[in-house]
Amino acid sequence: MESKGKQSNSLNKSLKLIFVYTVATGSIFTFVNYWDSVFFGYCGSGTFLAFGLMTVAILPVALVYSELAPLFHTSGGELIYNTVGLNKHLGFLASWLIMAAWISVPPAVVMAILSWVNNTFHLSLTFTTIVILGTVLLVVYFIMSMQDVQFLVKAQAVMLFCNIAVTVVTGFMLLFSGHWSISNFGNIFTTQLSSVNGIPGWAIGMALLITPYFGFETVPQMVEEGDFPIKNSKKAICGSILTCGIIYVFYYFCVAGLDSMDNLLTAQSANGFLTITAMQNLLGWKIWPVIVGLLSCLMGMGASLLGFWMSTVRMLYSMSKKNFLPEAFSKVNKHQQPILPNVFLLVVSIVFIVLQNAGSFMNDFFNLMSFGCACAYALTMISAVRIHHKYEAPCEAYRSRRAVRIPRQRRIKLPHRLTGRHRRRQHTPRNNEHRHKLILIEQKGL
Repeated sequence: MESKGKQSNSLNKSLKLIFVYTVATGSIFTFVNYWDSVFFGYCGSGTFLAFGLMTVAILPVALVYSELAPLFHTSGGELIYNTVGLNKHLGFLASWLIMAAWISVPPAVVMAILSWVNNTFHLSLTFTTIVILGTVLLVVYFIMSMQDVQFLVKAQAVMLFCNIAVTVVTGFMLLFSGHWSISNFGNIFTTQLSSVNGIPGWAIGMALLITPYFGFETVPQMVEEGDFPIKNSKKAICGSILTCGIIYVFYYFCVAGLDSMDNLLTAQSANGFLTITAMQNLLGWKIWPVIVGLLSCLMGMGASLLGFWMSTVRMLYSMSKKNFLPEAFSKVNKHQQPILPNVFLLVVSIVFIVLQNAGSFMNDFFNLMSFGCACAYALTMISAVRIHHKYEAPCEAYRSRRAVRIPRQRRIKLPHRLTGRHRRRQHTPRNNEHRHKLILIEQKGL
C-alpha cells in the first residue's frame, strides 16, 4: 500500500533528453519579436553585440549548473543547491527569487499575445477586456498543464521549432530585402538609458539582457522525469544557451541594418513588435508580418509559457517533497501532474494581470525577471563554490568516469530536512576515504 502511495504522488519518469533540451530552449527563446523594442531601446543598433557578449557572460553560469545538476536526481534546482551550499533559509529564498522570474512569464506572455492580436487586427480592445481574455487564456494553459507531460513537451517542441524556423527565415529576408545597409548601424553604443555612477547606459542595458537567457535553469527541474543519463543534462543546459545566443546575434544584426534607430524606435513600436512594425512601414510587407506574428510571436511565447509553467509547478512540488511547503502541494492527478501547484500558479498569474499597470507592464515584467534570475544565479554561484570546497572528493568521484565506482546507495544524498525521512546507510568496502566522506555528507546534509 505504501509503495502505491509513493507511486501515485511521483512524477512520470519518461522524458527523453531532446525534450528536456526543447523545454529549456523554448523557455529562453520567446520574446524575440515582441520585446525587440525593449532590447533596441537598451542597446540600440549594437543589440546584436550585446547579445553576443551576454551569451559569453552567461555560459560560465550555465557550466556551473551543468556541474550541479548531475549531483542531485530530484527537481528543485535552486532550492537544493543553496540549501546544501549555504543553508535552508537561503535555499528557500533562492527558490522564490527564481520563481519570481518564472511566475511573471505567464501573465507577461498572455498580455503580449493579446497585444499582438489587438494591434494586428485593429480591435481597439480596452484594458479590461484584455485582462478578461488573458484570464481565459491562462485557464486554457492551466488545463493543458494538467495533461500528461509527454503531451506538454511535444506541444512545446512544435511551438519552439516554428518560432526558430520563422525567425531564421525572417532574418535572411531582412538581410536581402534591398533595404539593409551597414551604414544604418551608426553608433552601435547608442542607448536610451542614462549612466549610473559612471556605468555607461549601454552596459546597463546589456546587463538587463540576462532576461532573454534565463530558462536554461529549467533543466534541473525536469531531471526527476528524465529517462536519460543525468550527466547528459549538460548538453541540454549549454545547448539551449548556444542555440538561442547564435540566433539572437544573427537576427538582431539583420534587424539593425534596416534603418537608423530613430526610424526603428517609433511611437508605434514603443510597446513592442519593433521588427514587425518595421516590416510593415519600412518594407511595405503585408502578409509576412502576420505569419511572423502567428508562428514566431504566438508560438514562441506559448512555448515559453509552457516551459516556465512546468518548471514553477515542479519547483513547488519539490518544495513540498522536501518539507518546505505543506504535503498537499505534492499531490498529483492521474497524469502525474501536481494539482495544487498548478492551481496556485493560475491564481497568482491572474492576480498579476489584474494588478498590473496598463502602460508599463512590459518593462515591469522585464525588470522583475532580470532581478529575480540575477539574484538567484548569484546565490547559486556562491553555493556551488561552497559545495565544491566542502565535498570536493565525493563530488569528483561521482562525476569522473575513471574514479572509483560509488554504489547507488552511497551517492550524494539530500539532507534529512530536505527528504523528510532517514535512509538506511549501507557500508561498502570500496575506497574508505570516499565512504566516510559520503557518510559525513549524509549526516550533515548534502
